[in-house]
Amino acid sequence: MCRALRAVALTLLVAGCSGPPEPKPLQLDGNRLTVNNRTAMDWTSVEIWLNQHYRVTVPTIAARSQFTVTLDAFVAGFGQRFDIKRQRLTDLRLAAKQPDGTPVEIRYEFEGSPRDEALKGFR
Repeated sequence: MCRALRAVALTLLVAGCSGPPEPKPLQLDGNRLTVNNRTAMDWTSVEIWLNQHYRVTVPTIAARSQFTVTLDAFVAGFGQRFDIKRQRLTDLRLAAKQPDGTPVEIRYEFEGSPRDEALKGFR
């Protein structure tokens, strides 16, 4: 019994010491995308693509910071805006460069249906 209590206490102590989980680099919440740069280097020449057709550019996302944008800010080549109410979100990618020129490429991994995931914040 005493050994079991010690094991439970040790488990609670270890769980209490661990910090919050690291945020994912790309997070969707309803009509909002948050880009988390948790690295020690700035990302420059940032391009974020929706469905390989709609794009938002950002000159720099500083190290250990985040950038937030709404999905309706993404624009296609002829000025069409992405509309989450009428279009499915099937692909989300980020391309950037580190200060030394090393490319940064991140692709969002959808857990379920991309549209359902994007609409989570609206429910």
